[in-house]
Amino acid sequence: MKTLQFKTNINCGGCVKAVTPTLNQEAGAGNWQVDTANPDKILTVTSDKLTAEQVVQAIENAGFQIQAA
Repeated sequence: MKTLQFKTNINCGGCVKAVTPTLNQEAGAGNWQVDTANPDKILTVTSDKLTAEQVVQAIENAGFQIQAA
């Protein structure tokens, strides 16, 4: 398993709910989390198959900003 981290603008529970279906589909439930207490709103994804590019595309498609941490 590899761990990918990203800075995002996913900054509240509502935003997390908005990306949950996308991330559950891409990474699987329990394989990701957003630290909304962190100023950079760090998204951590643990996966053995996803690439950083796939995560970025999924989050952008969901309407949020994301960049490599």
